[in-house]
Amino acid sequence: MCLSSPVPGQKQAPAVGHCNGSCSLDRNGNRSSPSVPNGGELKHRGTHATDATSQTLIQDEDNLGYKEENAVYKENVLEKQKLLLEQEQKVKESQAEEEEEYHPQIRWPDLGAQAFLHIGALYGLYQLFYANFYTFLWVVVTVWVSGIGITAGAHRLWSHKSYTASLPLRILLAFAFSIAGQRDAYTWALDHRIHHKFSETDADPHNAKRGFFFAHVGWLFLTPHPKVVAKRKVIDMSDLEADAVCMFQRKYYIPLFALCSIVLPVAVPWYFWNEDLWMSFWINFNMRFTWTLNVAFFVNSVAHMYGNKPYDKNLMSTEAPIVSLLAMGEGWHNYHHVFPWDYKTGEFGNYSLNITTGFIDFCAWLGLATGRKSVSPDMVLRRARKCGDGTRFLDDDFAHKDAVWGFGDKDIPREDIVELAKMQN
Repeated sequence: MCLSSPVPGQKQAPAVGHCNGSCSLDRNGNRSSPSVPNGGELKHRGTHATDATSQTLIQDEDNLGYKEENAVYKENVLEKQKLLLEQEQKVKESQAEEEEEYHPQIRWPDLGAQAFLHIGALYGLYQLFYANFYTFLWVVVTVWVSGIGITAGAHRLWSHKSYTASLPLRILLAFAFSIAGQRDAYTWALDHRIHHKFSETDADPHNAKRGFFFAHVGWLFLTPHPKVVAKRKVIDMSDLEADAVCMFQRKYYIPLFALCSIVLPVAVPWYFWNEDLWMSFWINFNMRFTWTLNVAFFVNSVAHMYGNKPYDKNLMSTEAPIVSLLAMGEGWHNYHHVFPWDYKTGEFGNYSLNITTGFIDFCAWLGLATGRKSVSPDMVLRRARKCGDGTRFLDDDFAHKDAVWGFGDKDIPREDIVELAKMQN
C-alpha cells in the first residue's frame, strides 16, 4: 500500500500523477515520484504526454484495443466469459454423469426365487395330470380371483384411478391381489405409474427397448437403472397413502402373502377333498403363481412388441387380442397408453375379451363402484386420425373420411385452408 499521509507539521506536496504501488517519502517527508527512463516524468492517460516513451506506451495500448471509456465493459466481458465457462463445465459434468455407462447386476436371491418358481411350475404342471379334478377347478378359480385383484385392483383402481371403489370392494380387491402375490399394491402401482410416465426410456422399470426377455421377467432380478430409482422418489402417490386399505396391505404384505398366496390355495384342496399336500403345493402355489405372473407380464413384453397401433403409431404399445384373452382385458395396450384413465382399458369394452370391465360394471350395478371414467367416441376418433397407423378406420364408416382430391376440394379441413392462405400471401 502507498504511504500517502503527510508527516505532522509538514505541508503535503502536490501529487505528480497517480501512485503506482512504489511511492515513498523523501527525507523532508514529501512524497517522491519514481523515476522513469531518460529522466522523463511518468505520464498517465488523460494528461498531455510529452515523453516519447510514454507516447509509445499509449500507442501500444491503443493497438491492443484499449479505450478508457470501455474499460469497465471489458472487465464485464471477462466476468461473463468466466461465468459461461463455469456453466459449460457444469453442463459437461452433468452430461458425463447421465451418460455414464450403466452395468446391471444380477440380484441373485431374486434370480433364485424366479428359478424356483418356474422349475417348480413345470413340476406342478406334471402333477396336475394326476391330481383330483376339483384341484384343477380350484386352480382356475384362484387364477381368476387373483387376476381380478391385479386388473381391477392394482391396475385400474390403484394405478390409474379410473373408477372409485367402496370400502368393501377395496378390501376384496386387496385380498384378491394378495393371492396373486405380485408385491404390495402400492409398490406395484408406483412402478406402473413410472412405466406410463416414462415408457420405453431408461426410467421405465421394464423398458421394452431392452428386449423381450428383460421386459417380461429380466427386470425382476436385475438391478434397476439409476433413473428408475430416481423417478420412484418423485411420482405422486399421495392418493394411495391416504387409502387405509392400500397402506394396510403394504404394511402387512409378508404375512398376507404367506397366508393368501401360499397357505390358503394349498390347504383348501388338502383339507376339503384330501388332495396330497405335496402335490397341492406344487400345483396351487408354484404353477398357479407362475402362470399368473407370466400372463400379467405378457402385457409388458408381447403387448409392447407385436400388434397394431391404431391410436398412436409412435408408441411401442400395441393391440394384442391374445393377451387380452389371457389377461382378462389388459391387452388393448396401444389404447391404454393413450387413454390410461379409461376404466375399460380398451375402446369397445367387449366382455368376451375384457372380463375385468364386466366385473367393474357388475360392481357398479351393485353400488360398490362409482365414477367410472371413459373416453368419448369423438376423442378416440380425433386421436386415431391424427396419430394412428390407419388400422382403426379400415373396417368402419370412417375409412377415408378425410380424403381430398387436391387444392380446392371443399373437404379440406378449415385449419388447413387458413394455413394455405397464409402461405400464399
